[in-house]
Amino acid sequence: MTTTAQETTGLRQSAAPAPGRGADIRRHELAAFLRSRRERITPEEVGLPRGTRRRTPGLRREEVAQLSAVGVTWYTWLEQARDIQVSVQVLDALARTLRLDGTERAHLFRLAEAVDPTPAASCTGVTPALQEMLRALEPLPACVQNSRYDILAYNRTYARLLCDLDAVPPEDRNCMILVYTHPEWHRSIVHLEETRRLMAAKLRASMAGHLAEPAWKMLVKRLAAESAEFRENWERYEVVELRSRTKHFLNPYVGLLTLEHTDLFLNPASGARMVTYVPVDDGSRERLDRLHELARADAATPNS
Repeated sequence: MTTTAQETTGLRQSAAPAPGRGADIRRHELAAFLRSRRERITPEEVGLPRGTRRRTPGLRREEVAQLSAVGVTWYTWLEQARDIQVSVQVLDALARTLRLDGTERAHLFRLAEAVDPTPAASCTGVTPALQEMLRALEPLPACVQNSRYDILAYNRTYARLLCDLDAVPPEDRNCMILVYTHPEWHRSIVHLEETRRLMAAKLRASMAGHLAEPAWKMLVKRLAAESAEFRENWERYEVVELRSRTKHFLNPYVGLLTLEHTDLFLNPASGARMVTYVPVDDGSRERLDRLHELARADAATPNS
């Protein structure tokens, strides 16, 4: 069998001395965990035909490898508990292919002895006092983002501004991912094409200081794989700095909202900032009040 470029760059055969029993147990536990997650997913769930000669109860190894853009040989070695090392980019791809929830994703990274770079794994800097500030700003929508556009925290109004953000997996709560891949988010932005181009330019400007960081490379790689429009905008090599501006949203619950966007920097060195939206007219203010009431009612309803 041949190996792919990702096998060469994303992993390597371990050159370390023979591992102790703890490492051997960890590898076998990882292999068993991957097999169990693979076998619970049907081909139909990921858009693949079942065929007539399928013996495995779930996905085949080669199907997981294909969906995760890794080599079949390497993935087979991983399920055989071979002594190989895997990059965080590949672990992220496997977690998404196998549809792991937050607890399962954390378990995968712990077994691989890797640090999950997504905001779902660690939301540093969002203190209880900052959470209280977000609540106090209601009915104004507000959230905390980092320079990579991960949404680290948000209040109830923001949770219903562009989509049902509570329903989005924590690892996908990123404005770049949402603006390019989430249908409900798309429908809520009045000037979508312009917004996408501007955000790609902002991301490129922000990335200049993070070019070697895995989380940033993972984000760009994922966006390029999932959105042709992102690839086109990214190749423009445009750069734009953050700036306040008026934004227009078509909210599915209350209609048109015209809001003034402002970034309040919490830690300029890391790019952490509080993003706020203030209505620019009485109609938007009244509709924002109604949106807040709807969000409060949802929060008060069990299993909402």
